[in-house]
Amino acid sequence: METCNCDFICPCIGTNLTARPTEGDCKAAIAMKIDHGEKDGVALDGLAFIVVLRSPGPMADGNLKVGLIVDEKADAAQPQAITEIATGADGGPMAMLAPLVSEIAGVEQRPISFEKDGMSYAVKAGELIEQSLIGIASVTKEGEPIYFENVLHPVSSKLALAKATVSKFHAFGIDWEDASGTRNGQFAPFSWNG
Repeated sequence: METCNCDFICPCIGTNLTARPTEGDCKAAIAMKIDHGEKDGVALDGLAFIVVLRSPGPMADGNLKVGLIVDEKADAAQPQAITEIATGADGGPMAMLAPLVSEIAGVEQRPISFEKDGMSYAVKAGELIEQSLIGIASVTKEGEPIYFENVLHPVSSKLALAKATVSKFHAFGIDWEDASGTRNGQFAPFSWNG
């Protein structure tokens, strides 16, 4: 799940990252929970991580600042494996963002809680992140959200549209708070191979 400081609907998604964010800059947190997975023999089942980013203008222009929050439950080897995946250091879907990143602001570990109820999601990572969203229901397919398909996004090329009900980011010098219900959100399952 992801929330950002853009008004609903985020202009980045519909323009292949070339539009100026509605606030001028983009602040976003992409929270991901790994149901089953591994990297180089390191099991990652049940762990979560959050990529926090700030872009000073259109994302395609680059100069992104990125930080990573890894689940506190991770053992000694798991944070490194997740860092390599989340930064695109070893290829994979996140590698598409790597050329746009000018600063890796660090890696923090916090307890991460991830809740899902139908089209509602909520994530907390200690004092650093609190975000929740609710999907925009389709009127043509009951119980399903409206989707954007064939989009340029590292998580998935199909994203469910949502409105952020809470976005609080205070991590890596990236600060944002909103609970207006008017900001952008999206969610999708993911299945990545390196």
